[in-house]
Amino acid sequence: MLKAGLVGLPNVGKSTLFNALTKSKKAEAANYPFCTIDPNIGIIAVADKRLEELAKISKSIKTIPAAIEIVDIAGLVKGASQGEGLGNQFLGHIREVDAILLILRCFEGTEVHHITGRVDPVKDLDILLTELSLADYSTIEKQFEKVKKSASAKGKNLVDPSLLEKASHFLGKGIPLFSLNLDPQEMNQLKRLSLLTTKPILLVCNVDENELSLGEKNPLVHKVIDYIKTHPFYDYVILSAQLESDLNDLDSEEKREYLQSLGLKDSGCDQLVQKVYKLLGLRTFFTTGPKETRAWTIHAGDTAPKAAGVIHSDFERGFIAAECLRFEDFVFFGSFAKAKEAGKLRIEGKDYVIADGEIVEFRFNV
Repeated sequence: MLKAGLVGLPNVGKSTLFNALTKSKKAEAANYPFCTIDPNIGIIAVADKRLEELAKISKSIKTIPAAIEIVDIAGLVKGASQGEGLGNQFLGHIREVDAILLILRCFEGTEVHHITGRVDPVKDLDILLTELSLADYSTIEKQFEKVKKSASAKGKNLVDPSLLEKASHFLGKGIPLFSLNLDPQEMNQLKRLSLLTTKPILLVCNVDENELSLGEKNPLVHKVIDYIKTHPFYDYVILSAQLESDLNDLDSEEKREYLQSLGLKDSGCDQLVQKVYKLLGLRTFFTTGPKETRAWTIHAGDTAPKAAGVIHSDFERGFIAAECLRFEDFVFFGSFAKAKEAGKLRIEGKDYVIADGEIVEFRFNV
């Protein structure tokens, strides 16, 4: 299962957001630095209205959403790359995740201590990115030393020196490596070094619940958006971690009505998870029937056999064909059988790339 890590300075709302995302009280949320030391880990369901609609049509007994793992990591401080705060321990936890969610404090208030003494999300972002970049720079320097000591990098699992120079150059300019559009071979080389900035990054603007309706007009959020205009490789989401945590105490209908009263269609947590899905290049396909309707996670570009393997390795090993149906066609006709009669059901082979939202049944033989 893919992991996303909540990363930020101390006291920016990471643990509160973790509790909201996981619908738990697992993470301690308190007003002092390093409240979180060991990372909290939880599973979050990916909200998908298509899943609910399919389950209703199929009269499914059970509904299983797609899921990702979320990790609440201890607060970073300036100098973490040199061992300050929780230093290497903190950075080691980030190396284990697939995507980084940088939580930025976009609310005023003296009741919650800010570690720098002043609320400025862009300066906070600069601290976070600098520490991640410095940590990567140090890793690359060590790799350079290994290359120098080796008569030839060939066959020794070392990264191409010219690629190391390229990465070093951009890190020196504060540009994260995930934004460089490197070819897959180059990126795979760098990922062997467990570099932090090769991981995709989402900026999460945590606002006061009373200012959520301001959206991008919130002055602190606006500063982040201005920053993104000159760094267009970042995406962002605006939410109130405290509000999201409070919503967990409401039932689904009360939650829907409350969000509507705020002029919102979806909760901030749902928006965040959907953006993480996009950030990681993930897609969803469905299986549905009276017993269960289930969402399955694949990567963009995965072929039918690869998707079949997500269900069971035997499905991939003995793959024969995939019976595929567009979500819209299934909803319109109400079943596989009726869609097949209408000529909407397609039989696809090994080279077919599964599209997001398709309902699929696999033929296999082992």
